[in-house]
Amino acid sequence: MTIPEYWWPYLYQYGVGLIIFLIGLALILGYKSCVLSRKQDRFWFGVLIFGFIWYAGIHLAWYLAAIYVMPEAPGGTG
Repeated sequence: MTIPEYWWPYLYQYGVGLIIFLIGLALILGYKSCVLSRKQDRFWFGVLIFGFIWYAGIHLAWYLAAIYVMPEAPGGTG
């Protein structure tokens, strides 16, 4: 099964973005900028993770709407 080519930009953006995001989280934890034993740090760490997933989800919803809800050609000439 092949992935349609219109999904590659989304997969690239959030695939590479996830790698960079995880490197950033590793640095934050490695340098003890965020100590997960503190309640406030756990909250903001969760906010970071939730924010990435939320933003990717909103973008996914727009992708799905563009592909399946509004499949006409640009300008309504379809």
